[in-house]
Amino acid sequence: MRRRILLWHLHGSYLAALTRAEHDWFLPVTPERTGLYGGSRPDLPEWVHEIPVGDVRNQQFDLVLYQSPREFFDEGPTLLSKEQRQLPFIYLEHNVPPLVTGEARHPLIDTSGLVVHVTRYNQLMWHTGNAATTVIEHSVAIDPGIRAIGDLPRGAVVCNELQRRGRAVGLDVFLQARESVPLDLMGIDSEKIGGIGDIPYPLLHPRLAHYRFLFSPMRATSLPLAVIEAMTIGLPVVALATTEVPTVIEHGVTGFISCDPGALVNHMQQLVADPELARRLGTNARDMARRRFGLDRFVQDWNNVIERAITGVK
Repeated sequence: MRRRILLWHLHGSYLAALTRAEHDWFLPVTPERTGLYGGSRPDLPEWVHEIPVGDVRNQQFDLVLYQSPREFFDEGPTLLSKEQRQLPFIYLEHNVPPLVTGEARHPLIDTSGLVVHVTRYNQLMWHTGNAATTVIEHSVAIDPGIRAIGDLPRGAVVCNELQRRGRAVGLDVFLQARESVPLDLMGIDSEKIGGIGDIPYPLLHPRLAHYRFLFSPMRATSLPLAVIEAMTIGLPVVALATTEVPTVIEHGVTGFISCDPGALVNHMQQLVADPELARRLGTNARDMARRRFGLDRFVQDWNNVIERAITGVK
């Protein structure tokens, strides 16, 4: 059943995949069109609608989708009418808890809403009490015709604000590896530390296709979408063996993983020197991504969860 869903524009690449589900998605916008109120973009489907913030209270919705504490505790209560605040809701949790002890209390602990996690590791580590939880693993909405070429004997790193986010996203690991391996950093503010800068999403993957591999130095974040994107186009991935990554990358088959940054440097040097190895691992990576992170499965999972939330089925 087609539903009317309100959400904010938080993660653009995730939004591109999520809105492949054929519902009417409403993004609130302000005249400044910044941050959470940046609205739609050209690569989103026609059933994604912008709505001025002042008109939100006059609309009928079936569901509200939150993706951050700010949306749930600040923006939602300000924007929505009393009746809209009683609507069924889903909280999509993109992140790992700040402390991976298993004791980190989720902001929605013991609420009546449904918390959707993007990995089973995240679900395991967040303490949500009696709140209902489920997992919908990632997918990506990129041009299916893009294939890895691997003609550039370099590695790519894709991360927004790497310098600001620091050790959690492996700033130190990246800087150390860059001394021994030719690596190009892409993402917001990457030019501040010698990177290429931000690349528009539709242009990112054709550019990535020329690299020999993707390096993910993330130490303590959720499974990066860049990893799934790279595997989908047929690039092998080199990454720290933390969080959900060891269940996604098979060492020596679809890429290389280790908790030893020095070992990862050696593997990256192998890939730079051996394009045939990169091609073989990249082909395996693409096959794995197609099986586990396919867009059709992702859309069906979301359709099921949306109905579950609206009908109150636990």
